[in-house]
Amino acid sequence: MLAGAGIKDTKTLQKIGAVRTFIAVRDSGGRASLNLLYAMAAGLQDRDWRDLSTLEKGRLNREVADIKETQPPTIQPE
Repeated sequence: MLAGAGIKDTKTLQKIGAVRTFIAVRDSGGRASLNLLYAMAAGLQDRDWRDLSTLEKGRLNREVADIKETQPPTIQPE
């Protein structure tokens, strides 16, 4: 899924961040669940995604919503 969204390595993921990577995967047609978002965010902190608090998950969800509201929709090629 990450490669399909143009994320070729960990360095790129670190640079872009979990939230923007999650959006890129969804926009590229990947079947990204919130668990992917949580796993990437926690993994970048060398943590297990199940250790994220409800507060941390809520912040990630809000970041996704905020970006989607301000970012124009991506036009997918046919």
